[in-house]
Amino acid sequence: MDLIHIIVLALVQGLSEFLPISSSAHLILVPRLFGWSDQGLAFDVATHFGTLTAVLWYFRKDIQPLFTDWIKSIQLKQNTGDSLLAWGIILGTIPAGLAGFLINDYSENLRNPLIIACTTVLFGLLLWYADAGAQKQLANKIKPRTEHQLNLKIILFIGFAQALALIPGTSRSGITITAALLMGMSRTAAARFSFLLSIPLILAASLMKTIELSQSATHLPWLDLFLGTSLSAVSAYFCIHYFIKLLDSVGMMPFIIYRLFLGALLFWLFI
Repeated sequence: MDLIHIIVLALVQGLSEFLPISSSAHLILVPRLFGWSDQGLAFDVATHFGTLTAVLWYFRKDIQPLFTDWIKSIQLKQNTGDSLLAWGIILGTIPAGLAGFLINDYSENLRNPLIIACTTVLFGLLLWYADAGAQKQLANKIKPRTEHQLNLKIILFIGFAQALALIPGTSRSGITITAALLMGMSRTAAARFSFLLSIPLILAASLMKTIELSQSATHLPWLDLFLGTSLSAVSAYFCIHYFIKLLDSVGMMPFIIYRLFLGALLFWLFI
């Protein structure tokens, strides 16, 4: 890969993984739009590992008590501390994990620019609806839920919504934030839960791709992969930080407008 390809694709992965705009769609589209060859499985693994590192580091102070309280809840056979949130992350991951296993052989058929255009627009409009509902709730002085006030219904609703992100253009963070807003969560709580929910899914996807890569005889360009991992990690960390920090003041509208513009551009380019 050329240096410019590595830099652009690593930054695209790092910035789009946690924004509600679909990283998979951008990693499919950017090489097509610029006429670049496919970056390959090894580079995808490297950039996903970079984003995983970023979210683990950003939430490092949350993850340790989550894990500790989860172990305690198993030992005591009752919820304690943040164990409910930990169980929510585990249960919320199951639908997407099962869906990924079932449709893995057919996933290549979904990597179509027109499918991406449709999902980009459709789920962008759904995000608009959900965000407007959340703002109306605040206007009516209804206190939104936090990520620590989840029940089984909310967890499963968000979990099944996350399974839709296997369709390129949907956006994993976008659809989970949308589902959380529809369930009465605040913007910040929806984003935090979405990012925590990404950890087991990105980890599982990275492990599966690593196993697939290890079974091939591909020569690995280690310097390229290190650079891709580093850039995606740094850009993803700052993306998470500023997205959460600015979310209440900026809202979802910039991302909704971007999705509608991107969808219109895709329809124009590929119809």
